[in-house]
Amino acid sequence: MAITLTPLAHQRVQRFVKTTPGALGLRFGVTRTGCSGWGHVTDLAREQREDDTVFEQDGVRIYVDADSLPLVDGTRIDFGKRGLGEEFLFANPNATAECGCGESFTTDANAA
Repeated sequence: MAITLTPLAHQRVQRFVKTTPGALGLRFGVTRTGCSGWGHVTDLAREQREDDTVFEQDGVRIYVDADSLPLVDGTRIDFGKRGLGEEFLFANPNATAECGCGESFTTDANAA
């Protein structure tokens, strides 16, 4: 099991954590949304929850809750431009389809 950050994403998360008092790392998971079912969510982790799995990459911690972990395991998180803005981009090996705008995804488990 692993969640990995590209060098650009690592730099961005590291900067967010260093400049935000109380931040422990990146919180990464999913929420029900969009036309395909799941959307990736990121935030700063301010606490470690009981059901979290914590990944660490070069001093940056990534916190993933137990419900999200099977849906995001193996994801590579990048950071880049999309349109006029910058955002985290996800290469999730569990996603079997995405909606047309790329905001949500589905997995084989959803299709059943």
